[in-house]
Amino acid sequence: MSTEASLAPLSPLSPLVVAAQQLGAHALPWFLCLLALSVLGAGAACHVLQKRHFKTQDTEEPSEPRIALGLASGFVLILLASSLFAWIASNISDGRVLGQADHALTDAIATHLPWAALVTFSWITHLGDAAFLGPVCLLVAAVLWWHAHRGLALGWMLALGGIVVLNPALKHIFERARPLHEHGLALETSYSFPSGHSAGAIVSYGMLLYLVLRTLPARWHVPGAMAAAGAIVTIACSRIFLQVHFASDVAAGLLTGFAWLLVCVGSLEYARHRKSRTAR
Repeated sequence: MSTEASLAPLSPLSPLVVAAQQLGAHALPWFLCLLALSVLGAGAACHVLQKRHFKTQDTEEPSEPRIALGLASGFVLILLASSLFAWIASNISDGRVLGQADHALTDAIATHLPWAALVTFSWITHLGDAAFLGPVCLLVAAVLWWHAHRGLALGWMLALGGIVVLNPALKHIFERARPLHEHGLALETSYSFPSGHSAGAIVSYGMLLYLVLRTLPARWHVPGAMAAAGAIVTIACSRIFLQVHFASDVAAGLLTGFAWLLVCVGSLEYARHRKSRTAR
């Protein structure tokens, strides 16, 4: 190699890659800040909106303008989530900046995350396992059916069943390899993009929140929103901390789950509205 070549300056790193390195080096404090903001924000939003958007009795009729506005807003959010998913999917290759940032974040977390935190996240991540959510799904459906909430029970089952089918189908379309890790606390053999735990968490715990808002007294609404937000954020971030998913996998999983959750909740609210009109 010539002297000129050996002294050539290295290409500067992208600002996104540098930011990913810094974020990974201080990932735990940033996670705690995100968790606090998410939990408090969800609680505050629910406190403001619960009386306007949800009722605790199925017999209460939502107004026509509110139904129309809700469906239109949901449609716009689904389009936005789909657009963001498409952008992420088109920029995750190793040669793209987003792919480089994914690797930089994962490497920095592997270097700086304390072992105790890693072990803790290896326990928490099981809250998003199919082996855990499957029995929860059956139990919640049985309770709803027992209390004569047949429509909600069916909607709950279809919501969780739908994401179980959708996410693996997307994984096989993109066939992205998972990050490499050596800690031995988590073993995954499927493809990486999008994250199934993240998608499953936002659908499962989002639907549980919807059921709380529909069936339980108002005093449970704010705690339910805070618990759901905490579970979703923690499960999603645990996949990054355990280095079984890249950050873009988790973001795509959350977007996929969010879009499907909107479809399910919108369908249940529309069915509720139709039922109340027919009963008049």
